[in-house]
Amino acid sequence: MKPLILQSDFGLDDGAVSAMHGVAYSVNENLPIHDLTHNIPPYDVWEASCRLVQTVNYWPEGSVFVSVIDPGVGSQRLSVVALTKTGHYIVTPDNGTLTHLATTFGIREAREIDESINRLPGSGESYTFHGRDIYAYTGARLASGTITLDGVGPKVPVDSIVSLPITRPKREGTQVTGTIDTHDVRYGSLWTNIPRPLFRELGIAHGEYALAHIANEGEDVYSAPLRYGRSFADVSVGEALIYVNSLDNMAIAINRGSFAKAYNVGQGTHWTVDFTYPITGM
Repeated sequence: MKPLILQSDFGLDDGAVSAMHGVAYSVNENLPIHDLTHNIPPYDVWEASCRLVQTVNYWPEGSVFVSVIDPGVGSQRLSVVALTKTGHYIVTPDNGTLTHLATTFGIREAREIDESINRLPGSGESYTFHGRDIYAYTGARLASGTITLDGVGPKVPVDSIVSLPITRPKREGTQVTGTIDTHDVRYGSLWTNIPRPLFRELGIAHGEYALAHIANEGEDVYSAPLRYGRSFADVSVGEALIYVNSLDNMAIAINRGSFAKAYNVGQGTHWTVDFTYPITGM
């Protein structure tokens, strides 16, 4: 058996997550079940995509992830299982949840879930809790070895998988540009999609300053020189810095504070960030 890891926007205030666990255990009571998070903001497929790419590659090959952020539940959107090129299975609505995994690691194969086989018995007239009736059930069958990928359903062309619009990071001369993909939620740090190697092409060293500029749909929100540090301790309490986050991408934080709250910064492709080095006049 392989681990089954659940993600949703259900929260923990009612029995929805427990019901998913129960369905999975009904497939095999020895199945190892874990939770990624159930605090994805309601209907936020982008955030779900970001949390999957933050997590998936740190689990053993063959692990099965069930991700249920499904504003289109009961509609004609497909229910799929995707096998990433890292060997992980993702059970999810085909609504963009796979965007960052596909971009970062790639999708090897995808299958549409055949609901005539892979659906909780007796749930056929329920159309609003596919997380329990289809995704948790199918994920558990896959993780427990009850079915293989072939048993999920018919193949879906990988290039037909729904992808959300993304903006790839780039370097132009003394500047690198990207987007603020998400936040380190609890601490309010800004996580960009700019990889460390691209940033380091600027020639900056730890302890030096780069000009950080943030905009929302082209409107300036923040601009200031920030120190490039190894960790938060490289600056004073309350001071902002640039650092490398746990995904090996560039991030911006305030030591013991929330940058997102301090400057009212959001996330998504309309939030752009650029770093310039060297700074003229410094």
